[in-house]
Amino acid sequence: MAPGLLPRLLLPQMGFRLAGRGLWTSPQCLAVSGDSQLPPVPGQARVVICGGGIVGTSVAYHLAKLGWTDIVLLEQGRLGAGTTRLCAGILSMAKPISIESQMANYSSSLYQQLEEETGVKTGYVKTGSLCLAQNQDRFISLKRLATRLKVLGINCNIIKPKEIAKLHPLVNIHDLVGALHLPDDAVVSSPDVNHALAVAAARQGVQILDRTAVQQVVVEKGHVMAVETDRGSIECEYFVNCAGQWAYELGQASEVKVSVPLHGCEHFYLLTKPLQEPLAPNTPVIIDMDGRMYARLWQGGLLSGGFEKNPKPIFTEGRNQLEIQNMQEDWDHFEPMLGALLRRMPHIETAEIHQLVNCPESFTPDMRCLMGETPGVSGYYVLAGMNSSGLAFAGGAGKYLAEWMTYGYPSANVWPLDIKRFGNLQSSRTFLRHRVMEVMQPRVQTHSFEFLPYDFWRYLLSLDQSKTFYKPDWFDIVGAEVKCCKEAVCVIDMSSFTKFELTSTGDQALELLQYLCANDLDVPVGHIVHTGMLNERGGYENDCSVVRLSKNSFFIISPTDQQVHCWSWIKKHMPNDPHLHLEDVSWKYTALNLIGPRAMDVLAELSYVSMTPEHFPSMFCKEMSVGYANGIRVMSMTHTGEPGFMLYIPIEYALHVYNEVMSVGQKYGIRNSGYYALRSLRIEKFFAFWGQDLDTFTTPLECGREFRVKFDKDTNFLGREALLQQRQEGVFRRFVMLVLEDHDTELDLWPWWGEPVYRSGQLAGTTTSSAYSYTLERHVCLGFVSPPPGPEGLPMPITPDFINRGDYEVNIAGQRYPAKAKLYPFSSLFTQQKRRKEDMELSNLQGK
Repeated sequence: MAPGLLPRLLLPQMGFRLAGRGLWTSPQCLAVSGDSQLPPVPGQARVVICGGGIVGTSVAYHLAKLGWTDIVLLEQGRLGAGTTRLCAGILSMAKPISIESQMANYSSSLYQQLEEETGVKTGYVKTGSLCLAQNQDRFISLKRLATRLKVLGINCNIIKPKEIAKLHPLVNIHDLVGALHLPDDAVVSSPDVNHALAVAAARQGVQILDRTAVQQVVVEKGHVMAVETDRGSIECEYFVNCAGQWAYELGQASEVKVSVPLHGCEHFYLLTKPLQEPLAPNTPVIIDMDGRMYARLWQGGLLSGGFEKNPKPIFTEGRNQLEIQNMQEDWDHFEPMLGALLRRMPHIETAEIHQLVNCPESFTPDMRCLMGETPGVSGYYVLAGMNSSGLAFAGGAGKYLAEWMTYGYPSANVWPLDIKRFGNLQSSRTFLRHRVMEVMQPRVQTHSFEFLPYDFWRYLLSLDQSKTFYKPDWFDIVGAEVKCCKEAVCVIDMSSFTKFELTSTGDQALELLQYLCANDLDVPVGHIVHTGMLNERGGYENDCSVVRLSKNSFFIISPTDQQVHCWSWIKKHMPNDPHLHLEDVSWKYTALNLIGPRAMDVLAELSYVSMTPEHFPSMFCKEMSVGYANGIRVMSMTHTGEPGFMLYIPIEYALHVYNEVMSVGQKYGIRNSGYYALRSLRIEKFFAFWGQDLDTFTTPLECGREFRVKFDKDTNFLGREALLQQRQEGVFRRFVMLVLEDHDTELDLWPWWGEPVYRSGQLAGTTTSSAYSYTLERHVCLGFVSPPPGPEGLPMPITPDFINRGDYEVNIAGQRYPAKAKLYPFSSLFTQQKRRKEDMELSNLQGK
């Protein structure tokens, strides 16, 4: 490609002016003015938004739409002059998780109608996109994605290489297996969309001030009180951190520090001058994940970028917007992506280069954006860390955050994006620098894995790609672990689980838990209660086990990723009482899960105490000595449905207890086990797990847990009224177990989660988790199904008869497999069938 002149990118002419002149729409509200005179900063506002990029203006726009007034948006430099100005402008709905696709879908609709609403042209062109596959693994991942997108109502098709060539004549198809075509994807001018959102927000009374830098957020007694800027202080009730790559520094700048785990990286894309043979304006965007590049039309030429194997972190500390937006090009660094572009589009080799753009982007530890209220400061919200998808997410994310601030929670399940999914570890700057370099590599190389839960994704990165979607290499290892759990004894380290202690001098701890929990916590000392902490809608905010240690002391155990969320939920509802104390003791205790029928023998030998059910009943806790260690909390539960015990060990004794358990356990066939075995055991027992099967929109009545709801306990509990109403009206979806039939474990694709479920040929729901059951020797999926709408389009209550009488299929990458659906575990039925089969084989053998 021939080098050409490299003039700097200019802001769009519509509404933006350079050299000291700014954006003018409503002078009283959209206050971007000349250098010599800046309008005064208001002394008071209801909400202050920091960040004048497309994310910040979207939040302002949607808050105003929901009726908020006294909104102030602050920008340290020029409005939209950061990453928004340099955005590649690709709007695709092909995203790894459903909530991201929903946000992108909404953004697309919003950006289309903004021009009519504001009169500002947004450059919206519906081009469609082509996600290319160079190998069968990639093709399978795209098929999986297509099934999920169709459930969301997003138009997409799997196409063959010849069809790719018809849609985009420049694409070299010789090494392609196929592609995913999304006809409704688009390109748009990100600065123009930002301008349109700002204009619309200003017309609704939002005051926008540029060249006003936020210095810190003033917090008193855990609540936002004011925002201090370089031009004065603004008293406010709410603050929204939309500062993009500066969001981390802004969170750390205040006396009460807020963790915003993201890190900036340099991101490069190339602009060419107009091609000699121009392409049609609606030529699709190309996304070549195996080649780590993308390309779209740009002013008659091409815009092409990608994600390199060796990303370059940005160090934003002490650097302002001007320094970041004028970052230098790096042709040596971009060379691999340029080579990928020329391999995919060899005919553009003679195209003349216009510019290499260095566009800073911010990334998070799991490549998902950060959204929601921070756990430590009430009224402090964050929307940042867009992972190079800010344009696609901004519209939908702004809408959901505005709903969150208005109603207490958005209209969709955004837990995968909730900032409270991260803990203190992820706030380390060094960790973030290292992690962002790690996650950006599998982002493109192993895109197929992004559809898995995080623990699965990390594990599968080490597997041979040819076996990614089929029977994995660890199949026999996990099978041996499951067998050991059922016949001998296994040890699983579950120390990462969340552990809290709630204590009081009087009945305050019990009263708080009785209000927060649906089950009855007024039980004898030593008893364990499984319960949900529900919200006002009756949905699960937390799913936990609670042990009554003493009259006024409780031990709360929750899933690992619930640590910050559960803490903030309890603290949110705790009265300001010095006699009531909540402590996070997750780091104080190592947790070992002893699973299997010989677990009682191991513990009995180590403690010289009988561990039989007569002496140690189920769902009971005792403080015991194990080996030479004292103060071990031993609980008769395993989270799997198998017999065994949980040991919560003071951390200083952890290694001793583990060594003793393994030493004594040798005679009983003990072995270490892992979470895949636990997953298989809990799924075949029909145990739901928070974050995968349960969320804030799922109620106990929908997942068959009404027995854990005590409507008749003496005190009212959060969510009770919603559950009573649901019990009266009926539930409209139900959690079911689906056992696959006619599915060959050796040859067929494996289910993961998110697969569409069909009942009698009609879409009825999706799976939420799955595992191979070594007991049933079949795949088991868990998920929700719903009946079709009634005559007037209203949802219909679901009945057991509806579930039991249907013919079910699970769609795995476009192939439907028949399944049996039940509201209770299949274990007993299949165990009986297997025993009858073995008896018949034995009798036949004896007959010979």
